[in-house]
Amino acid sequence: MASPGLSPPARAARAPEPLAAAPRERLAALRWVLTDIDDTLTSGGRLTAAAYAAMERLAAAGVAVVPVTGRPAGWCDLIARLWPVAAVVGENGALWYAYDPAARRMRRWQAGASDRARLLALAERAMAAVPGTALAADQPFRVADVAVDFREDVATPLPLAAAERVAAVFRAGGAAARISSIHVNAWFGAWDKWSGLERLFAALWRPLPEALGEVAYLGDSPNDAPLFARIPLSVGVANVAPFLSHMDARPAYVTRAAAGAGFVEFAEAVLAARSHREETEE
Repeated sequence: MASPGLSPPARAARAPEPLAAAPRERLAALRWVLTDIDDTLTSGGRLTAAAYAAMERLAAAGVAVVPVTGRPAGWCDLIARLWPVAAVVGENGALWYAYDPAARRMRRWQAGASDRARLLALAERAMAAVPGTALAADQPFRVADVAVDFREDVATPLPLAAAERVAAVFRAGGAAARISSIHVNAWFGAWDKWSGLERLFAALWRPLPEALGEVAYLGDSPNDAPLFARIPLSVGVANVAPFLSHMDARPAYVTRAAAGAGFVEFAEAVLAARSHREETEE
């Protein structure tokens, strides 16, 4: 659904191509699949068996899956331990967790905590300015930011224009603010999803800018635009469509299917490309 009251960004962004147009050799070369969670991996708020199985199949093929999310530290600990992922970046880049099952050890990095009292005061001001919003249900599990819900558990889901009004209150108060498909996340600090990923790659693998030819990113909402801008093989699941005209950077490609089914579509394309490469190399 289009969101009234928003002005398109000053810089026009290119229209994404269908995923089928992505070069097969680029898909086959992937070593890391980075993905948003809400409405990218999940469908209707649930992680489907098909999406979970797609992560397992990628991991079994040697492709590391890394969720990059606005979800809280408490969730990220569970995700790193129990999902078939190599690591997880949480709270929009404020932290990363990676579990080593062989050593039975969790590796962690955290940027630091924001001024929680000041953030909550701004959240109260934002919620008063935009009736129908509420603190996110996952707020107790956060360490670095605050999340205001406009579309997840509120009685009446609100349009993107309402989220922009919430974000404006945070920004006027000096906080960074990002809008996802369900929350407005805000914090005081110099981090974002990109910087969180840079720290993760530098600690576990190699500098992210050097690995971009082997990395893909999947997302669905405005807070994914910075990664769409920096990662050449960027993919929006089909439900990104209502947000495209309001993004400074669009994904290079878009799936036919929405949400978790779009992630499955992408995973199948990657696995098919790898299988084709193996057959031609024999």
